[in-house]
Amino acid sequence: MYRMVKVLVLFYGYGSIVELAKEVYRGAQESGAEVRLRRARETMPPELVEKMRIPLDSVKDIPEATLDDLVWADGIVMGSPTRFGNMAGPLKTFLDQTGPLFGKGALVGKAVGFFTEANTMHGGHETTVLTMSTFAYHHGMVIVPVGYAIPEVGSTTAGGSPYGASHLSSLKELDEKERVIARFLGRRVAEVARKLSSP
Repeated sequence: MYRMVKVLVLFYGYGSIVELAKEVYRGAQESGAEVRLRRARETMPPELVEKMRIPLDSVKDIPEATLDDLVWADGIVMGSPTRFGNMAGPLKTFLDQTGPLFGKGALVGKAVGFFTEANTMHGGHETTVLTMSTFAYHHGMVIVPVGYAIPEVGSTTAGGSPYGASHLSSLKELDEKERVIARFLGRRVAEVARKLSSP
């Protein structure tokens, strides 16, 4: 019998990154995990939110993440759209607040995976995952990549890579291979978290 593990799906963004987060969530649920979906708070000034037409209302039903969510989880899957090859500022702002957790070693040994989206094939899918991974290295977490463990990674013509799940956002809707890869990532992080947290 599997031990019930707890997985946090943490993201920043709107639109298709939310759909990607939900696919990761479904994958973790399929593995039998208890899953929380949480978002990083928007940090742009209100005038920029309005000017850039950021749809805050589209995620209002998803709770904002707290440091307690990170402590609660056995495994974490975090995602952000790329911003010039890097994670978006609001996710980094949230992660920058984890100093007290670092001091206690609260995240050491927890499984972590990553997902992202970019508008073009070479717009930062891999580099954005790598920028998120540096957080995990410093906290002593166990990075869980997708690898080539499923055939969709080697045959996708949109998003998804051995680094993690991703979406080619110029296509608007997630394609089926992107969904499969995202669900696999959720399951994989849950499975590794279960093994790491077993007595």
